[in-house]
Amino acid sequence: IIPQQSTTSPTIINVMLWMKKEAYEESTIYYTAKRLKHLQQHCTLANPEVIKTFIANKQCSNAYKESLIEAYAIYMRSIGQKWEQPFYNRYDKPIKIPTEEKIDMLISNASPLMALKLSMSKDLGTRPIELTWLIVSDTNLQTGIVSITGAKHTVGRVGKLRPNTLEMLKQHILKKHLKANDRLFKCKSSNISEQYRKLRNKLAEKLQDPTFKTIRLYDFRHFKASKEYHRTNSLMHVKQLLGHKDIRTTIRYVHLFESMSNDEFHCATASNVKEATQLIENGFEKVDEIDGIHLYRKRK
Repeated sequence: IIPQQSTTSPTIINVMLWMKKEAYEESTIYYTAKRLKHLQQHCTLANPEVIKTFIANKQCSNAYKESLIEAYAIYMRSIGQKWEQPFYNRYDKPIKIPTEEKIDMLISNASPLMALKLSMSKDLGTRPIELTWLIVSDTNLQTGIVSITGAKHTVGRVGKLRPNTLEMLKQHILKKHLKANDRLFKCKSSNISEQYRKLRNKLAEKLQDPTFKTIRLYDFRHFKASKEYHRTNSLMHVKQLLGHKDIRTTIRYVHLFESMSNDEFHCATASNVKEATQLIENGFEKVDEIDGIHLYRKRK
């Protein structure tokens, strides 16, 4: 988990070993080391005042300044030192939820393995690291019910895969000869994120559509939560879906979702069970029935 170990100083390696002993998550250790390396390139870690001055003068968002401060705070704890830690107020930008059409385009242009990861993210609303923790026995391959281990201030929960995603997963398990206790994806969350950015940027260039570059991997989670909120109008349902411990965190999501336009839908009709089944498998929901014709819609 050490980034570019050959250029990582013994000081930062010691911090990482301390974090591992203190049971920090692997992804937290990785990004802390990365940010400490950035600080060390510009100033000495031994002088807190120099660090604070460098961060204060750095041209970047308050969110990134806060992440640098948090990384340095971990360094100070690792050596048993106290300091006067500054605090930066984050200014949250509105999150633009991607359309289902663009999410599906990303999935269809991905490799089979990446398509499976993205399709599962779309269905379950998981964090990338939660995908890497899944083992074969976490999924009921008959029903598509998935038991998700919660990460980073979230709780464990269950989700359900759509039939086409479940079929993709079955093929993956057969191809890789995976057993019950094997991990579904033998990679780190940072690898998934890096592969996704390459896919996203390549598709943006291919279609000459720069908006694809604004769709973050985490937006798959936002999309799932948004879709479920509009479907159920239930705050508690979204809280359970995302695994939030604090309802106030969910309220922030809901405030965002309520500001979205409510008229951006694909519409379709079904007159028999086969047509209705196909629509439901593709994410449509029934909204009405007129003269025996069933009306369905799904958000764009």
